[in-house]
Amino acid sequence: MRREFLLLLTAIFAIATACNSGTKKKEEANEEKSAQVEETVPDNTLTDAEKQAGWVLLFDGTTSNGWRGNNKDYFPAGWQIVDGTLMCKGSGEGEAGAEEGGDILYDEKFKDFQLKLEWKISEGGNSGIFYLGEEVEDWPIYKTAPEMQILDNERHPDAILGKDGNRKAGSLYDLIPADPQNSKPAGEWNSVEIICYQGTVVHKQNGEVVVEYHLWTDDWNALVADSKFPGLNPDWADVAKEGYIALQDHGNDVWFKNIKIKKL
Repeated sequence: MRREFLLLLTAIFAIATACNSGTKKKEEANEEKSAQVEETVPDNTLTDAEKQAGWVLLFDGTTSNGWRGNNKDYFPAGWQIVDGTLMCKGSGEGEAGAEEGGDILYDEKFKDFQLKLEWKISEGGNSGIFYLGEEVEDWPIYKTAPEMQILDNERHPDAILGKDGNRKAGSLYDLIPADPQNSKPAGEWNSVEIICYQGTVVHKQNGEVVVEYHLWTDDWNALVADSKFPGLNPDWADVAKEGYIALQDHGNDVWFKNIKIKKL
């Protein structure tokens, strides 16, 4: 009887093991299938689900349609469309070398929105994403707009300047450091997201929330007062409730793709 009982247990164990193995293989096959579906989505396109949700492309991967220079009515020669990316060809002279480049903006103002894009920076490079910016004659857009920093944290001096790392990638430039600091090295793509809704602003970098703050509050005014911005524009804290999205030419090679936005 004991021998028969042991044989029965062995058989049950074998069946359970086979079932678990089959389930695991099925899960692995589903995961592999999902990964393959993600890989086949072309850059600079929207899925049907994104279209239904209200997402709109700001860059089609082949033209500069919708983009122009800050305080210009044309697309600057220092920017190019390269292999499906919107690329700034750096002068190597910082902001001072932007005669044929300069910052570019998308020619539509946005109020409450969710912006997604991917960026890649060259070694030692610096750039940024501006939002809620205003176009003022003879002014660079950073005199009016908050900036999500783009940086090679390993090589650019800004990584050790400012306060507590508030000039590293993903940070609200010179104001709030990205926490956690999860940017990828120069030459690798980073995915970012900026959400603006009724004064609440969120920066996401590579899938994680790294900055959250609230415009037009007492805390916001105190934060700005303790930064370099009042010296650039005494009214800098009065960020516009509706403004431009812009990409920075800081004199270094930088690439952007998959730029899309949804109005909230």
